[in-house]
Amino acid sequence: MVLRMTVGLVLTVVALAIVGRRMWWLERLAFSGQPAPERVAAVREHAGTDVKKETTEVLGQRRLLKWTVPGTAHFLTFWGFTILLLTIIESYGALFNRTFSIPWIGHWAFIGFIEDLVAVGVLAGIITFAVIRLRHNPHTEGRKSRFYGSHTGAAWLVLAMIFLVVATLLIYRGAQINTGVFPYPHGAFASQIVGHWLHPLGYGANAVLEAAFIMAQVAVVTVFLVIIVYSKHLHIFLAPVNVLYGRRPDGLGPLEPMRSGGKVLDFEEADPDTDVFGLGKIEDFTWKGLLDMGTCTECGRCQSQCPAWATGKPLSPKQVILDLRDHAFAKAPYLLAGSDEAREKLPDAVKAEAERPLVGKKDEGGVIDPDVLWSCTNCGACVEECPVDIEHIDHIDGMRRHQMLIESAFPVEAAGMLKNLENKGDPWGMGEAKRAEWITELDFEVPVVDGKIEPDVEYLFWVGCAGALEDRAKKSTKAIATLLHQAGVKFAVLGPAETCTGDPARRMGNEFVFSMLAQQNIEILNEAAPKTIVASCPHCFNTIANEYPQLGGNYQVIHHTQLLARLVEQGKLTPVTRVEEKLTYHDPCFLGRHNKVFTPPREILEAVPGVQAEEMHRCKNRGFCCGAGGARMWMEERIGKRINTERIEEALALNPDTISTACPYCLVMLGDAIAEKKGSGEAKDTLEVVDVAQLLARSVRPVAMAGSPGVTAGSAGAEDGGAGSEGSGASGGGPGAPDS
Repeated sequence: MVLRMTVGLVLTVVALAIVGRRMWWLERLAFSGQPAPERVAAVREHAGTDVKKETTEVLGQRRLLKWTVPGTAHFLTFWGFTILLLTIIESYGALFNRTFSIPWIGHWAFIGFIEDLVAVGVLAGIITFAVIRLRHNPHTEGRKSRFYGSHTGAAWLVLAMIFLVVATLLIYRGAQINTGVFPYPHGAFASQIVGHWLHPLGYGANAVLEAAFIMAQVAVVTVFLVIIVYSKHLHIFLAPVNVLYGRRPDGLGPLEPMRSGGKVLDFEEADPDTDVFGLGKIEDFTWKGLLDMGTCTECGRCQSQCPAWATGKPLSPKQVILDLRDHAFAKAPYLLAGSDEAREKLPDAVKAEAERPLVGKKDEGGVIDPDVLWSCTNCGACVEECPVDIEHIDHIDGMRRHQMLIESAFPVEAAGMLKNLENKGDPWGMGEAKRAEWITELDFEVPVVDGKIEPDVEYLFWVGCAGALEDRAKKSTKAIATLLHQAGVKFAVLGPAETCTGDPARRMGNEFVFSMLAQQNIEILNEAAPKTIVASCPHCFNTIANEYPQLGGNYQVIHHTQLLARLVEQGKLTPVTRVEEKLTYHDPCFLGRHNKVFTPPREILEAVPGVQAEEMHRCKNRGFCCGAGGARMWMEERIGKRINTERIEEALALNPDTISTACPYCLVMLGDAIAEKKGSGEAKDTLEVVDVAQLLARSVRPVAMAGSPGVTAGSAGAEDGGAGSEGSGASGGGPGAPDS
């Protein structure tokens, strides 16, 4: 008894000392980053939401269970270890008293049954994990494996430790049954089975096994605890904290404004010599960013869903976080040194790590390669899939901001787009004079706002740059306007007064140009004072609804598919003409994942008689990007397979007559891919990409109703011509827009 007490207590004290020292070091490292007072404030202001989020994501394992098999295995393991804390209490009690039982509940048969049930569940979980890792071994699957780049050796060590925790538990409990000191008279079925196996050894051998495996159980638990704080399984402790301080509503939607020292930067006063401009060093990350790095489980779900990674590009969201984490840990002695003198005494390897550029080519010693940084489309698949709420896009775009504003290092082909935005207010440099030309092609009047909007105007139609200026996109713009007119909806446009929302500049990292354009638009919108804005581009929608509030512009914004679906439901638009086409719908990332608008476009398609809609394999929350987001629309795709080609091949597998979407970026990207496929004979010549509004316009009954006898469904349908439109569409609900 004295031996088991001594061994158990020594192991525990040593383990707790090591763990405590490591956690203190990690805390100091995290808080060497920038402050994030907005995260603390959000937690205080949304206590109810926080409780719900912790309950569903941490206790309920909601995100993990999106992947049924590994999610169920993790659920069993998580809850198994939570309940097995009771057995750890029992094993520590047995160090001091062979007949120890937990007060009040220690002899309930139900407790013994539950403990054994979850122990078996944990074994089932780790067997499942082992099979998954063997089937998706990166050594055989290469980049196709979501574990490619992960520390697989550490993962196998952890699986072995989990097995040993359960094995030592069941062996000492089985031995206790044979020595007569087991606290549960019945119910502990797994322990009883092991006890039956050990029974032939006799009392003496079982007494030795009891003592040895109680000490082994304590040893395994304490060693496992040390392994946890030095491995990716640190997420056991950090994940609940990371989820608690995660972005609201879910890490998508708006980009965070630029901050320095926890305060939002004012560009009129900011000084790049003293203020933090984006993320140029590891210490420029906030403590939440550093917490993200420590929380990564290396599961590779983000990597498996990333369109850049899937098409052979160097960007893996997982690897970005791991590379940043490894750099932070290696640079930590430099960051935590108390003085310049202390830093001078550090090993050369640490000082060399401190001098590495955060973004740079391999031969420059860069932590993140520029090709990795600029491959991101901001589609949000990584954030959507991450089970521990890591905010990959914020970190990638934060590094872009520093490269753009401080280093002036960005893809050269984007320079023209930025210059056009700054000088002409649109990416093509066509200027304000051409923004209203599409109106002259309609046979009804579209009011152009001059000053305050008229009281009877229900909606301000935000056309967007593509919708007003790009020939293919204008077809869907005219279809939307025609449908609104047919439905008797009073709407108006800004015409020449409208300018780019600034989304391409912001996603490139040029916060200065974004701020300039946004403030210009906010001033115009405040003067117009619209009741509701209906936007024709998900990027415009997301920017006006979710990002303009950061600059004081608060508006009610909806997407055109939401408005059109509502008009169909109310009977103000009645699809009657059959459209006999097999169709598949492509979810725009900034409409779907970023703002959760999935249902309205599909409701419109369901309402059109004759349409046979079939979903692609990757749709809705798991939709695949067209390749244009994150300002990639204006950057050449030189590495790997083109993302739009990958997406269109998935669509072609369904052999559709039409591909529909609700975003001008998606229209042009998918249209270009189809044109390429037609040229090679892989797509039929009649295949086209159209906006949902264009399909609806083909079918809607000509309402002679709104007092415009010349307007018919045919007049809108006649505009539907070519494949692949670059701008159409409209935009949906306010921040975190609902799905209806």
